[in-house]
Formats: sequence, structure tokens, C-alpha cells
Amino acid sequence: MGRAPGMMDVAREAGVSHVTVSRVLNDHPSVRPETRARVEAAIEKLGYRPNSVARALKSRRSSTIGVVLAGEELYELPRILRGVQGAAQRAGYWVNLASWQGGTTRDLTETLRRLTDQAVEAIAVIADRPMVVDAMADIVTGVPISVIMSGNVPNPELGFVEFDQELGARLAVAHLLELGHRHIVHLAGPTSTFDFLARVEGWRAAMADAPEARGELLEGEFDGNGGYRLAHHLVTRPEELPTAIFAGNDLMAMGVLAAFAHHGVKVPDDVSLVGFDDIPGAAYQVPSLTTVRQDFARLGARGVEQVLGLMAGEPASCERIAPELVVRRSTAPPRA
Repeated sequence: MGRAPGMMDVAREAGVSHVTVSRVLNDHPSVRPETRARVEAAIEKLGYRPNSVARALKSRRSSTIGVVLAGEELYELPRILRGVQGAAQRAGYWVNLASWQGGTTRDLTETLRRLTDQAVEAIAVIADRPMVVDAMADIVTGVPISVIMSGNVPNPELGFVEFDQELGARLAVAHLLELGHRHIVHLAGPTSTFDFLARVEGWRAAMADAPEARGELLEGEFDGNGGYRLAHHLVTRPEELPTAIFAGNDLMAMGVLAAFAHHGVKVPDDVSLVGFDDIPGAAYQVPSLTTVRQDFARLGARGVEQVLGLMAGEPASCERIAPELVVRRSTAPPRA
């Protein structure tokens, strides 16, 4: 035909009206089985694909969920998106991705508007910074929105789901305290990110529960280089080494291991070390890394499940998923 087949072509091939073809496409119960079979055979033969955008605008149903990636530091994004995609697919939805890398609330509103113009039925925002929370405070759209990963949004119309970062930090520090450590340093990432800020608060709260313990907070880059530099600083300064370190994430912890190996500091004989995230490879460090595990695929799936609940009329809610402490060989009681 020199063009993509249309509904009239299907109707002509099946020997029915275009109204009948439309009823078949919309699963209308009034179509007789033999007629439906002829139309479906014609669709298969011609390779006809319905105009999903036009149908969505007409029916207000697109079977699509919008997902906005809001931030530059979403290191676990592949696992989160795997959970998002899986949960959406199980519910019969496609995913439409967009990105907002910071800027004004107006910019974010425009990103959300472009998704709603494409007839998405709901939106999940995967965010990594407090500024995203601030930008979402006054957002109003015509579709349900759930925020994944970035703290409690001060907007009663929005849902949010995240890991309980403060609880994870408490678990890490409590483990070190139970082993007998009383000098615990926390190597924190930049507190511009919600996760690292919450982990600092958890470290502080756990240390406050042990008044006889002393702590110290050092801030650096949240990668291997940041951990290496801070560990080098600890080894080369005149003060004594702490007996334990709680690193802001596993990458920082790996940098600590490298710096200590360079300076001959043994883990856990000299210093115990706990990370956070349980990234791939954490179990194969030397020694294997005690860390706090977060199931990011589950986080993404829960975000979609929450937004589907909003679509069904459920009230917006704030959900925190508890992380899990994974004890390996990088922690031990301090030397007597």
C-alpha cells in the first residue's frame, strides 16, 4: 500500500465496517465470535497497529506510567528501574521515561506536563536530593504521583517510598557497639543528598544511645577516592586511629580498604569497617565487607505498586522499607 495500514484497510479486508473494527480493538462484548476472528485475522495479515496515542487521548487510558529520573547521583538506577519495569509489566503497564536534572520548580512542572500530555496515567519520580523534595512541595497535576527514594515530600497529595536510611545507619553502628567498639568514625558523603544526610542522622542517634562512646564525622566524596583520602588522613594524623569506621557507602569502604592496605593497617584486626548498600562485589573484598543491604529492585516495584494504589483511589502514604545488616569478615571485637 506504500503506507501503514489503517482501520479502513482492516475493515475492507475483513468485510466489516470500521465501527466493528473499533469494537474489536476495544474488546466490546457486542461483537460475535466469528466476526471478531475475521477482524483479528485481518489485523494479523496486514500488520495493523492501532494509534495508541490517539486512542489514549480519546479514552483517557494509555496503560502507561511516566517515570521521571530526577538527579545526577542515582547510582543504583538500573536495579531500581528493573523493579519499576517488572511491577509495571505485571500490572499491564508500559513505562515512559523522562529526566529532570535540577533547575526550577517550573522546569519540573513542565517535565511532568509533557508526560501528562502523552496521556500517562500516573507518574513515579525517582529522586536523589532534598531539592527535588522542595520542588515537589507545591506540584499539582491531573494524575497520581509517587516519589521514590528522596524523603518525605511535604505535599499530602503525593505518595513516597524509600529505604529507612536512618535505621540502616543505626543497625551498622549498633553492630559495632555490640562488638565493643567505643571510638567510631563515620565517613559521610556530601549531605546535599538525602541518603547521606539520613545516614549521618542515624549514626548520631546510635552514638547518642551509647554515651560512653565517642565519634567523629568526616565528609568526603562518596566514591572510592573519597574513602581512600579520608582513610589516608586518619592514618597519617597524629591522633590515634579509631577502632571502627562506618563508611557512608560501599565504594567509600572499598577506598578505605585500599588505603589501609597501603599503610599496613589490618581490617578487622586494627580497625573494623562497615559499608552501606551491599553493592555487587562487596562480598568478595578482602576481607569481605560487612554492610547494610538495600533491595533496590524491591524499592522500584513498591513505588509502582504505590502509584497504582493511588490510581485506584487509595490515600497517599509515606512508606519506608527497612534495610538489612549483612555481617561479614570486616568487623570483629576491638583488640583488648
